[in-house]
This record gives sequence, structure tokens and C-alpha cells, in this order.
Amino acid sequence: MILDIDEFLKLNLKDEVFIIETDTVYGIGCLYNSIKGAKRILEIKNRPESKYFSLLVSNMNQVSMLTKDSDKYLDLTNKYWPGAVTFIYSKSDKVGSHITSNETVGIRMPDSKKTLKIIEHFGPIIMTSLNKSGEPAITKFSDVIKYERIVDYIVKGDDLSGIPSTVYDLKNNKTLRVGSIIIK
Repeated sequence: MILDIDEFLKLNLKDEVFIIETDTVYGIGCLYNSIKGAKRILEIKNRPESKYFSLLVSNMNQVSMLTKDSDKYLDLTNKYWPGAVTFIYSKSDKVGSHITSNETVGIRMPDSKKTLKIIEHFGPIIMTSLNKSGEPAITKFSDVIKYERIVDYIVKGDDLSGIPSTVYDLKNNKTLRVGSIIIK
């Protein structure tokens, strides 16, 4: 079902899988505590269970809840968020093994008012790029519609830039993936 953001915000989500825009590409996601939703995303993407998910957040309180060490890195996060940077943190016990079996978790605060409004309303969400594993991410809304019968909800959106987020390991001071933002 394709909805505008106001209709989507009226839903009572539990295990549903949805597609929303981020500030870079379209993402497929679910609520961060939904094990069923995470399994469906793996099936839809034909993605191995060993690959971890990132979480999208809308504020630093959510980051503090999901990580052990967020206060150490406030200078960096304040400089680059909201924006196209996924920071790798030590995860808290609030991050289940359906998100990552590592001791770390990728967290991003996207620079999209619409996406931030959704996260503020529903809480942190599991998010990964909308594509089959190994294929390019989807940036055009006209391509998103092909997933209408596969997911529960699609939030109407715009065409996006397509440049992926930079992934930066905070503990090791290291860029793991170069995207549109260079961390100095």
C-alpha cells in the first residue's frame, strides 16, 4: 500500500516491513525491535543472515539508548549529523542479535525531514538499502513502486541522489566506506 507520510504516521506498526526515502537512497526497514520484520527484509533482499543491519535514529537520546559510548563521540556526531554518515559504535544490550551479532552497531541520523519525522514518531528503525543483495540501490520513486506487493507499506517520496553514506568506525578512527562525506 502506497501512503503519504501523514497516513503512514497514523499506523500502529509492529512487524510490518516498509519502504521510505532517506537522504541518499530508498531504504527497506522495520521497527528496530521486530525480529519478524528483520527476517522478512533478509528474504526480500536475498541477503545472508550474517550481514548486519544499521539503525536509523532521529535524536541523540536514541543513540544513547542503543550504544555504550555515544558521549565519547559527540564532537563528530554533532559535526556530521544529520547527514550521510553511518557511525559504528559499541552496541548496548538494547540492540538484538537480529540487528547484528557483532559487538558493534551502525547508526545513522539521515538529513531528511520526512524520514526524521517517521523515526521520531515510531522510534529507531532497522534500515538497509532497497535492492537485491549485490545490486545498485534504488533512487527513483518510480522503481520503488515495483515492491508494492512485496512490502506492507511504501511512503511516497522523491527521486534521490544515490550516493551512499560514509561508514566510519568511531573506536578505530577509520573510514570503512567512502560516501558523499569525507571524515577528517
